[in-house]
Amino acid sequence: MTLIALLAFPTELRAETETQEHVVSSQALEQRVQQSSTVREQNVKTVTDFLSTPTAERVMRDSKVDPVQIRTAIPTLSDQELASLSARASDTQQKLAAGTLGIGLLTLIILLIVVIIVVAAVH
Repeated sequence: MTLIALLAFPTELRAETETQEHVVSSQALEQRVQQSSTVREQNVKTVTDFLSTPTAERVMRDSKVDPVQIRTAIPTLSDQELASLSARASDTQQKLAAGTLGIGLLTLIILLIVVIIVVAAVH
């Protein structure tokens, strides 16, 4: 019975069917890569813009951290790290604009983001 089943379905046909199930079109792959690249660029921009504000620059200089080195390290972070930091930076900016965030907490958040970037860049 097994022999009949094997002979009824040639191996090439089975292999082709299995291959077709796992093939992603080059257009779909290119689209995914482009989307991922766009998201990454936006995350880098969000974090860089946040750390380029006068307040962030002052906090880094007061803490003896070179803002240029921090901004240079941002693109070296992983996609997940960038997404997380970008979300935190956006949230902080919204809270600051709404007036629900004081300068002390803003300073702490900036320092935490800087520490995360330094630790992630070293590893």
